[in-house]
Amino acid sequence: MPKDIPISNGNLLLNFDQDYQIRDVYFPFIGQENHSKGDAFRFGVWVDGQCSWMGPDWEKDLRYQDNSLVTDVHLTNRSLGLELRCHDAVDVDLNIYLRKIEVTNLQAKERQVRLFFHHDFHLYGNDIGDTAYFDPRTRSLIHYKANRYFLISCSDPDTWGVHSYACGAKEAPGRDGTWKDAEDGELSGTPIAWGSADSTLGITLRLPSPGTATAYYWIAAGANYHEVAGLNQVVTGKTPAALLRRTTNYWGAWAAKAARPLADLPAPVTDIFNRSLLILRTQIDKRGAIIAATDSDIVRFGRDTYSYMWGRDGAFVAAALAKAGYTHVCMKFFEFCASVLSEDGYLYQHYNPDGSLASNWHPWIVDNRTVLPIQEDSTALILWALWIHYDCSQDIEFIRPLYDRLIKRSADFLVAHRDPETKLPLPCYDLWEERFGVHSFTVAAVIAGLRAGANFARLFQDASLADHYDAAAEEISAALVRHLYHPGLKRYARSGYRTAQGYDLDETIDISLSGLALLGAVLPRDPRMIETMDALRRELWLPTPVAGCARYTNDRYQRPDDGPAEIPGNPWFISTLWLAEYAIARAESLAELHEAVPYLQWCEKNALPSGVLAEQVHPLTSAPLSVSPLTWSHSAFVWTVLQYTEKHRALQAGK
Repeated sequence: MPKDIPISNGNLLLNFDQDYQIRDVYFPFIGQENHSKGDAFRFGVWVDGQCSWMGPDWEKDLRYQDNSLVTDVHLTNRSLGLELRCHDAVDVDLNIYLRKIEVTNLQAKERQVRLFFHHDFHLYGNDIGDTAYFDPRTRSLIHYKANRYFLISCSDPDTWGVHSYACGAKEAPGRDGTWKDAEDGELSGTPIAWGSADSTLGITLRLPSPGTATAYYWIAAGANYHEVAGLNQVVTGKTPAALLRRTTNYWGAWAAKAARPLADLPAPVTDIFNRSLLILRTQIDKRGAIIAATDSDIVRFGRDTYSYMWGRDGAFVAAALAKAGYTHVCMKFFEFCASVLSEDGYLYQHYNPDGSLASNWHPWIVDNRTVLPIQEDSTALILWALWIHYDCSQDIEFIRPLYDRLIKRSADFLVAHRDPETKLPLPCYDLWEERFGVHSFTVAAVIAGLRAGANFARLFQDASLADHYDAAAEEISAALVRHLYHPGLKRYARSGYRTAQGYDLDETIDISLSGLALLGAVLPRDPRMIETMDALRRELWLPTPVAGCARYTNDRYQRPDDGPAEIPGNPWFISTLWLAEYAIARAESLAELHEAVPYLQWCEKNALPSGVLAEQVHPLTSAPLSVSPLTWSHSAFVWTVLQYTEKHRALQAGK
């Protein structure tokens, strides 16, 4: 189930599903310690003797307020005669989640409505040893285990604090959870539960005819009781309305920083651009880690998540945000990378948000030979992105401490980690994390990384080192054409596998080949590149009503059972955007530039109503597949729109 509206402040993140249920609760690191384990926190209404939880009986429109990370959710149940309008936010400064609920009566009589909020916590990601209890000191519900505390409270027009509640056991035979207790409109008042514990609170509202009543609900997160009790005092002292207002105002000011003309792009495309910037911000931990995705649904497929920092994904995000004017957002990201870089100058596959090494599915041995379990493009792209960051910020004081710790160590590794005979990089795992070999995308990334290293060396007057890095980049560029271009097919090969005579070439059509042009290894209008891109478009564009571009031929990842057998794979947002980016790169006229617009419109069309972009979509229904949102999808959209805008400006100036 896709996550429609993530909200975050860099410490506390909540994801909502399409039924407006809280599904993920991350604290204190974004992407680490999911205290819901992906299970649903139910939200329901009892009126006129009927209880209805958010689901198919409700019409739902889940969006954000314009230029904000405050939601604007509309919920309608015509059979109950009720409309709800909700605004959700995580306070910009404090670890407090807030919700405003406006309930409108659609019937011509006064009515009493009860709102029920169910909490299915799994603190630290498991349900062993949790406690849920009613705290009379704060008139709140508290869930805690060890150093994780969540205080839940509410207010209505007449009272502050929780008055209707139940704590109970769940996930055992005959124990469905306290949400079942709410379905008769009353809660038992059970004051404590432990082990696998849940809770539900209720708010009673009196609705005039016709008319509206308003309630507030909040969750404070902390490491101990005194911390969350103090946060609760802030909410009651400042009021939830004031906290929501200041958070709305902050994000409005934040979004205004990037306000700019976006050439002649259609308004729906620019709307997704603006939304993407804000969604990117939700996936960045305050300590620097940029998380690939926080959607817990992916756990069902491989018992692992995307909630890690990948160097490659983070680099693309940092580059896009720098181009958009938000260089300050990712400064800690580069410091994070410097802190986790290996002694030999490379990044491993991915890292937990706290900087520890994450799970790794790359073996250390291939064909009975010891290898590095890395994707070298991740290391190289950090240098590429850091140069873009510097080029946009001109902040040499920020760069200086990174020169020895990150830049030189990484660039030296890229130079050394090469085949001494062919000069190409040594084999590693590819960007899709599936194959071990020498990959054209990796080669392009290494060239880009070395050129960035040379730029930094020149910046610091290190001429001999700049020449050294430039020379290595030129050697690899020549080797790319010599070894990875397929003269028979008249295009580049996806990968090569070392033999005594050179390389056996993988002829599979793969969208990652576009990286040769997009990262500057090959000129966009080089005939060999044009032939390569023509083959990509021809083979990877889906012949279905949904259309879109697949990653590579015969891609089985997340392939739905009802997908057409003849398609190359599911359409991905980044694949489609790379086609757009190449059209922009090679454009020499406005007419050629406009060839990129349909790709951007495809992304807008297949976004969720909230503006969220998944990793991929169903080839027949366009329903989101895999994780949603995918941070990389949003960074690719932002980057492509900015590239379009720059090229449009240049072509207009050259008229």
